[in-house]
Amino acid sequence: MTFFLVFVIGVGYVAAAIMGDPIILYIAVIFALVMNVGSYWFSDKIVIAMTGAKPVSREEHMELWNVVENLSITAGLPMPKVYIVNDSAPNAFATGRDPEHAVVAVTSGLLQILERPELEGVIAHELSHVGNRDMLVSTVAVVLAGFVAILADILMRSMMFGGRDRDSKAGALFLVLGIVGIILAPIAAQLIKLAISRKREYLADASGALLTRYPEGLASALEKISMHAQPMRKANNATAHLFIADPFGAGNKSIGRKIANMFQTHPAANDRIRILRGMDV
Repeated sequence: MTFFLVFVIGVGYVAAAIMGDPIILYIAVIFALVMNVGSYWFSDKIVIAMTGAKPVSREEHMELWNVVENLSITAGLPMPKVYIVNDSAPNAFATGRDPEHAVVAVTSGLLQILERPELEGVIAHELSHVGNRDMLVSTVAVVLAGFVAILADILMRSMMFGGRDRDSKAGALFLVLGIVGIILAPIAAQLIKLAISRKREYLADASGALLTRYPEGLASALEKISMHAQPMRKANNATAHLFIADPFGAGNKSIGRKIANMFQTHPAANDRIRILRGMDV
């Protein structure tokens, strides 16, 4: 995360140098920090609104509520708010700025296909995200990656209006290098964000398996979820990394899909299942 912050400042520095205006650097840093704080503070409300999740009570979904409550007690976490997304695609996510303001949500499709031990595995995975403070890490990564992309787009559009020393050889070389850097910056930022997301998924898998002491429950759940690899109705790139499985589905096995997997927010389900089934808890 320190590297990510330095990366953003570096992009701002290059932009300021190309445009000949140091104020750009100050604006970049301030804007990044403001977006970080704002998105972190209101992350739960934003995600709930984007996914269309609805709150549920114990009386409406007794088994789901009991699973969340029991595992929260086991993990030593406050009971999170429980939500359901009315979607036939099986999936789940956790969000919130800290354990005291956490939200755990599952889709209606998930509840239909999972047995209780499998549901416990999924909920343990999501509670592990809460306990590991993954919402903070993921939110910061997403905001910084998005900010770099926005800044790069603004700078590319501004190039036509000229920068400093464009007529000199050194100025022209610096301009070319700056343009290349601006083009590559959003790609690098996205790859960093995705790398962070994948590692947090592996960590939550391991933590969830330790919480239930039954890795097969989560492994079996992931197997069923991957078999029903249909996209969610409200799949969104901004929230994709929060879900336990790729909300865009993963049924396409073409070469193009394999290349696209480099930019996926989740590790391959087969890898996750293999690691879980190799655990000894």
